[in-house]
Amino acid sequence: MKVVVSAGGSVLARELRPEKFESYARALKEIAEKNTVFVVTGGGQAARDYIGVARELGVDEATCDLIGIEVTRLNARLLIAALGDAAYFEPPLNYKEAKNAGLSGKIVVMGGVAPGQTTDAVSAVLAEYTGADILINATSIDGVYTSDPRKNRDARKFESMTPLQLIEIVMKTEMIAGANSPVDLLAAKIIERSSITTIVLNGEDPHNIVDAVNGKHTGTIIRK
Repeated sequence: MKVVVSAGGSVLARELRPEKFESYARALKEIAEKNTVFVVTGGGQAARDYIGVARELGVDEATCDLIGIEVTRLNARLLIAALGDAAYFEPPLNYKEAKNAGLSGKIVVMGGVAPGQTTDAVSAVLAEYTGADILINATSIDGVYTSDPRKNRDARKFESMTPLQLIEIVMKTEMIAGANSPVDLLAAKIIERSSITTIVLNGEDPHNIVDAVNGKHTGTIIRK
């Protein structure tokens, strides 16, 4: 099976701690024993900090995106370091490079690609481009809700949903650099057009990703 994992910066790199990268590396190695694995890393708090300073300096949104992309690639290099010989040696810079790197039999880890695309969207396009069987979005919450559960106590979690339902939920998300959302609008549209089976789950414990690959999860599954 071919698996694409979106490792959100909010769980992988909220704080730069080697233990978090090591725990992700152990989980990814376990998945890679029987599957082809691609990983897209988010930027986390560091990316938001850099983007925040850039905005205060009057930098345009496209350049803010480019700054965030550089941070995601730094996080990718840290995860590659944690994976050691199990990983492809450097982060691919685009989808073609990533697909070719996958032929190595190694775990492929990359960051962002282009302005206007969050790592959620990069993961969805990568899943489409590589013909992945499943896309797993590891975030700081345990699924997709009717609204932000951290702000609305009445928010209801979806156990399962269609891609069109997902699009309706995320239409409210503002598409700006550094935005923090479980799944963004572009990613949702890619998931819908390609019918990619997607699971949004809590990535604080990376073993949740292993469970999802093995058919067990407590997140939200998105499929037609």
